[in-house]
Amino acid sequence: MPAPQRSNRAYRIVARIVRPILLAMMHRDWRGAEHLPASGGFIAAANHMTNLDPLTFAHYLYDHGFAPKILAKASLFTVPVLGAVLRATGQIPVFRNSSQAGQSLDDAVQALRDGECVTVFPEGTLTRDPDLWPMVGKTGVARLALLTRAPVIPVAQWGPQNILGRYSKVLKPFPRKKVSVVAGPPVMLDDLYDRPLDTATLREATERVMAAITVILEDLRGEPAPEVRFDVRHPRAQGERPDDGDRPTTPTRA
Repeated sequence: MPAPQRSNRAYRIVARIVRPILLAMMHRDWRGAEHLPASGGFIAAANHMTNLDPLTFAHYLYDHGFAPKILAKASLFTVPVLGAVLRATGQIPVFRNSSQAGQSLDDAVQALRDGECVTVFPEGTLTRDPDLWPMVGKTGVARLALLTRAPVIPVAQWGPQNILGRYSKVLKPFPRKKVSVVAGPPVMLDDLYDRPLDTATLREATERVMAAITVILEDLRGEPAPEVRFDVRHPRAQGERPDDGDRPTTPTRA
């Protein structure tokens, strides 16, 4: 398939290497592409269950004509080879708890203004929910959306965790697994644009994004999400259980 127009040479080379590897490990269930904007910058926000998620997420977007700019931990940019790939393909480092933290937001804002697809995992890390449901999101996605007024497209993934378990370092490529990636309609945030960017506004916008992702994931999994979203600030109150990365991925609830 033709490479996205906005992909540079490095992006195309990486795609030629990575896509065949992913295709050898999974059956694609790609849906909802009609919700991806035909023009202009937009934010694609997805749930995060495993370290394979960024690749399956990028694969989905690349297959539909976008070369996503992923907001990734700055520490990954210092890893040999991987860091060079991230820099060459124009990914955006996220500097947490440092004087450079604002630079990540500035870079993402500029990318959106340039018409790019910026991808975000609003949870900021792998979900801590025992059954892999989306947990409480961080407000970075809300701040980015409200500053730029770019559309936020919610995306749910289900299946990558069967290839690489949460926290696991061991791939299980065979037999090939079904990987579903589904996009939904833009999250409605228009009524928040003219409100102050205070904590209440940012949290409301963030929860709308997380709720939209969760609704898609409920449909994919065929079961309802917990009524209370998992919050890493209060894990004991929500029954956090140890996880070895290889728990069953079609969990049942008591």
